[in-house]
Amino acid sequence: MSPRISPPGETKTAKPRRGPGPNLTLEKLHPGPVCGVDEAGRGPWAGPVCAAAVILHPRRVPDGIDDSKKLTAKTRERLEAEIKRSASAWAVAFASVEEIAELNILHATGLAMRRAVEALELTPAFALVDGNYRFALPCQVRTVVGGDALSASIAAASILAKTARDRLMAEMDELHPGYGFASHKGYGAARHIAALQTLGPSPIHRMSWAPLRLLAEGGDIRTLALFDDRDEVM
Repeated sequence: MSPRISPPGETKTAKPRRGPGPNLTLEKLHPGPVCGVDEAGRGPWAGPVCAAAVILHPRRVPDGIDDSKKLTAKTRERLEAEIKRSASAWAVAFASVEEIAELNILHATGLAMRRAVEALELTPAFALVDGNYRFALPCQVRTVVGGDALSASIAAASILAKTARDRLMAEMDELHPGYGFASHKGYGAARHIAALQTLGPSPIHRMSWAPLRLLAEGGDIRTLALFDDRDEVM
């Protein structure tokens, strides 16, 4: 049974049947070149949102590509290098904390995605985008719920977006020490919350987020821990 895809012109989100792992089934249903698009960093309290676009070469798909959240940091780094070396085209782009505040996180994510697609050296005819929101991109778009577990191109994009943002947040840890950005990547870990309560916000904190607004108003955000104080938030 083939994955069920809404025909061109419809905005309905594709919900293809799940298989054993990401592959190129969806890509083959659309005119090429087809890029996969995904993001990293919509939820954190600090730092930009990142998006990646990848056009995989059908005969050079690295083994082990999967949803970045299912992979270890070491595996993501290995696959990042392999994807960049073997893909027909790839690009990574960001939307800043200021753009998130101005546009809101949804539209800032769309902006980062558009920048990534526009930066591809090979112009795509079609984009498969993870999720259910149809962003305006410079080509035809099909949304795929859970796409990073279905489409190899989307999974590859999820890996590039995740590794690029993680690397940037490690750099931010050096510029803004004390918050632990290298470990929690800006998410609401207990360590992050404790540092915020002590140090106050840094220039890369998303002040439009409710916890940061509470902090700005003099509130105590230590009861708002969303994650355990782990070494790394996947």
